[in-house]
Amino acid sequence: MQAQDVAAPAQAPSRQGVRENGGGARDHEQTPVLQHRNRRYQLHSADVLELNFPFTPEFNQTVTVQPDGYITLRSVDGIRVEGQTLPEVTNSLQTAYAKILHDPVINVVLKDFEKPYFIVGGEVGHPGKFDLRGETRATEAVAIAGGLRESAKHSQVVLFHRVPEGWVQVKKLNIKKMLKDGNLDEDAYLQAGDFLYVPKNTMSKIGRFIPTSSLGLYANPAAL
Repeated sequence: MQAQDVAAPAQAPSRQGVRENGGGARDHEQTPVLQHRNRRYQLHSADVLELNFPFTPEFNQTVTVQPDGYITLRSVDGIRVEGQTLPEVTNSLQTAYAKILHDPVINVVLKDFEKPYFIVGGEVGHPGKFDLRGETRATEAVAIAGGLRESAKHSQVVLFHRVPEGWVQVKKLNIKKMLKDGNLDEDAYLQAGDFLYVPKNTMSKIGRFIPTSSLGLYANPAAL
């Protein structure tokens, strides 16, 4: 098997590995939809990747996604991979290594990752963090968390979903109406990392997007 040629510094086309929404809330029209299912896994901090170079094994390495979303690479500058899928990471790596290798072939294997989870807080029997196993609706998540307490305002349940640039997408669910009508068409499928909050009293108006820092108000009911 012939090793890949080391390329002279080339004017390789730059391909951005991670989409960056510089326009703040204006770009949230392109953020993931709450009801979207069967999405490919997106990398998180502390995930571990094994990088295999079949034709240049001297570049084989195991890397960990750092808290800032970057990975440190051998012989080239680090790249930001948080939020990318494995195919996207592979493209980003090929772009990075094209500066020193000719048509690099790289196989990326996810060796360790954060297990998918969701959190249910507020007026439920057992608030906490739960494994997300398969497709789970908001009403099912409430049941997993011990069901609604008598004090729950189940007409104003709130689903928080993190989106890029430090924002959280907010969706209000009227579980009371859904259960009363026996119609779950408006029920939402949870995604990994989602936070479902069941309030005790009528909540004030919440915008469709809020800063990530505001989540603490709902994660800690005593602060309300």
